[in-house]
Amino acid sequence: MNRSRVLRRTAGIGLGALMALVELPYVVLAAPLLAVPAARPRVFRGARRLAEVERARLRRFFDARNGDDYDGRRALQYLVPRSLTGLLALGVWVCVGAGVVAAAIYFVQLVTGQAPGGAGEGAPLDWLPVLGLGAIAVFLCGQGLIGVAALDRRLARRFFGPSGQELLRRRVSELATTRSEVVEAVNGERRRIERDLHDGVQQRLVALGILLGRARRADDPQRAAELVRQAHEESQEALRELREVSWRVYPIALDESGLEAALESLAERATIPVDLRYALDEPSPELATVVYFVVSESVTNAAKHANANKVTIAVRREETKLVAEITDDGCGGARIGSSGGLSGLARRVAAMDGEFSVQSPENGPTIVRVTLPCE
Repeated sequence: MNRSRVLRRTAGIGLGALMALVELPYVVLAAPLLAVPAARPRVFRGARRLAEVERARLRRFFDARNGDDYDGRRALQYLVPRSLTGLLALGVWVCVGAGVVAAAIYFVQLVTGQAPGGAGEGAPLDWLPVLGLGAIAVFLCGQGLIGVAALDRRLARRFFGPSGQELLRRRVSELATTRSEVVEAVNGERRRIERDLHDGVQQRLVALGILLGRARRADDPQRAAELVRQAHEESQEALRELREVSWRVYPIALDESGLEAALESLAERATIPVDLRYALDEPSPELATVVYFVVSESVTNAAKHANANKVTIAVRREETKLVAEITDDGCGGARIGSSGGLSGLARRVAAMDGEFSVQSPENGPTIVRVTLPCE
């Protein structure tokens, strides 16, 4: 934690202590008024105003952002423990102030050669107990301020945190966004497959047809044999590209042998060396599919765009999470944009409530990390 943040949080604790001098009297005076139905709305409005001041303080000094979907009753409930926390902070500040005054007095006595307390002349050894107690006091006051700050944030999360209705609304919004992104990602995959078929396999088949037609029309047997040989080579290339496209659509090895075998096959077919480190039980088909396509796209990007010489794939389990990291030693500079392969992968992972990140400084290395919930 840097110095400016420490000073900012210290100032926030001090302001919170002063706020307790307003909040505690308000709670004490407002409690009897709750027995009067006509006075309750005003009491709750006042409590909410004080709570909003507290939210602003926490946001300004502690970078704590809390929800605003709470009513006046909940605000009043918050002010009860908050005022006590403020009094605790005030007590800590009183101790700090007393300690500063005592330290100043002892410093003067030490400089003038007096004994602790000013009773006669002092020796250096006489000050050792004072220094020890002073260090303990500084530690306790520091821990007190840290504890008050943590308690302030915890109370705010408890009373200002999103309600069940707000959590449900956010979840619905997240699912709607994720569904839209998944549809967009699927459409993007379809467009890429169509492009691969049109620019690759289709062109190969056209060339194959032309070669066979020329072979049929050739009068020279040797020329016809050469054209047939070229047609055979072209058919082999067409089959290879068709196989690549089919693997990008869905690798059959995932169903037949599982994720580890599919990744091993991917590593064998890669154009650059791939080091696979697999330490995971077989995940569900949905998770396996996501991991496979993330790894496949990452390896392809490393070979085509990053000029990498080696890729390392690490798939493991961390408690209830499936973690996959793909690291290459390429030129770096990869970014997740609004479109492109990485954005499509991010949408795939988000659809499974996972996390997708890319660390790719200039000159590398690039680390693609996927974290998926795994029961």
